[in-house]
Amino acid sequence: MNRRRLLFPVLLGVLLVWSSDHAAAQSPSAAGAREQPFDVLIAGGRVMDGTGNPWRYADVGIRGDRIVAVGRLRGAASTRVIDARGKIVTPGFVDIHSHADGPKYGSQGLRASDERRRAAPNLVMQGITTVVVNQDGRSPRSIAEQRQTLERLGIGVNAALLIGHGSVRGEVMGSDYRRPATRGEVDSMRVLVRRGLAEGAWGLSAGLEYVPGRWSTTDEVVALVKETVPQQGVYIAHERSEGADPMWYWPSQHEGRPPSLVDAVRETIEIGERTGATVVASHIKAKGAHYWGASRVVIRLIDEARRRGVSVYADQYPYNTTGSDGSTVLIPRWVFSRERAGEPEDYAAALRDALSVDSLASMVRLDVAHEIRRRGGPQHVVVMEYPIADWVGQTVGDLAATRGVSAVDMAIVLQLEGDPRQAGGGALRGFSLSEYDIEPYAKQEWTATATDGWISLPEDGLTHARVYGTFPRKIRRYAIERELMTIEQAVRSSTSLPAAIMGFADRGALVEGHAADIVVFDPESIADNATFFDPHRYPSGMEYVLVNGRFVVDGGEPTWALPGRVLTHEGSLGR
Repeated sequence: MNRRRLLFPVLLGVLLVWSSDHAAAQSPSAAGAREQPFDVLIAGGRVMDGTGNPWRYADVGIRGDRIVAVGRLRGAASTRVIDARGKIVTPGFVDIHSHADGPKYGSQGLRASDERRRAAPNLVMQGITTVVVNQDGRSPRSIAEQRQTLERLGIGVNAALLIGHGSVRGEVMGSDYRRPATRGEVDSMRVLVRRGLAEGAWGLSAGLEYVPGRWSTTDEVVALVKETVPQQGVYIAHERSEGADPMWYWPSQHEGRPPSLVDAVRETIEIGERTGATVVASHIKAKGAHYWGASRVVIRLIDEARRRGVSVYADQYPYNTTGSDGSTVLIPRWVFSRERAGEPEDYAAALRDALSVDSLASMVRLDVAHEIRRRGGPQHVVVMEYPIADWVGQTVGDLAATRGVSAVDMAIVLQLEGDPRQAGGGALRGFSLSEYDIEPYAKQEWTATATDGWISLPEDGLTHARVYGTFPRKIRRYAIERELMTIEQAVRSSTSLPAAIMGFADRGALVEGHAADIVVFDPESIADNATFFDPHRYPSGMEYVLVNGRFVVDGGEPTWALPGRVLTHEGSLGR
């Protein structure tokens, strides 16, 4: 009996796939599609529609910017035919947490004067066709102006815009932001959020670990998120903490218990519960060697909230190092700003000054030990650039052992013997995350794939590998190699899931009538190639990518085309 119950869904799935193919071949739309030539025909590929359904052999016919036929289209006339035999054909990938534009990255992003940047080659080569920008509570003051600029300049990917909580808070409160907002100030923020939504924003982003959002209350955020609900807006949160404590916390400087990741996730769930909005816990993680394994608690919290009907999701980049890990400085920042008006020119001198005072020296050592642990422990903090070439590529733990000192002392040595004009003495990267948490998060049905990345060109120097490799890595490492999910499920986390979270009605699924945002990749060779010492490397296996029916990747090479659009709500609501 048990065996028969297991076999029935398999047989049913086979029947449904056959029926779908048969219907597509016989349907009036498929038949009618043959009467006019296609602009592009993708033939003979294994189509994964983005929903998580099993793949099926099918051809895809494109006319203009739309998918007009999916089925058996052999023999149909087409201006161009792509032979996709042995390849997988999917919807274009939707990057739900991107810094491809926004006030911090605008001059180096989609509004750059350089057309090469606006083509976003490192993104389209991953299969990304749509980015959701203005993250972490940061957005331009005018969404309308941002939208007009993007449309005027031309962009390589589609873009959906958010309104930033931190930006509206800063506009209302000015420099007096280190406190809860008054009721009147919250009302003024609500007006700005409504204006941003009217100008084209899809929802609200927040950066509650950053200035000025750090001092906001949950009630303030709830009031603003409520403004997004009438248009089915989304709330995407960089939460107040991503580990045992926030990035601004130093044990020598702050009293009381700081918010933890668990506290932060509870707040995001509460915001969703109180407003009815769809909420997203961004780049979900468990940061710090002393916090690894906390994903089990977070997953339970989210699962329980979803069972209660809360529309809560997460997004994730599949790497064991964060963005801020790339600018790791083990010496606490307060050492450099003590009794000085700004950053000192000689960081080593500032550290010597602090160490010369016994009470301050003990505080320095306390905070250095805390930072090492928060960045993954001494064996997970790597020297990326340093005046002593032999030290590059070694960990703080290795250097400490060679020198015969503690990890804390080695961090001090790095500053005192390194570049005095650079905080920390050189460039360090912490690897503060663990597969103990990355893998459990990655396989959740509510976790969307996202880069938390930006547009990058080779001349930009060291950057995060996720900027070039996120989406291929999810498929190669976690679906093909680790088998934590099927390729279909990995594709779903990159397509229909983020599209549904955002409310994109015509993106994220490979079906007739949808926009022709399409990826063709080779499952045998797809892989991320970027490393942290050599990050500017395109992934393998991404053979064709189309945005609105135009090739942005052709034969495995970027075309530098600019067919992207700023997405609007017209005709796109439907979560």
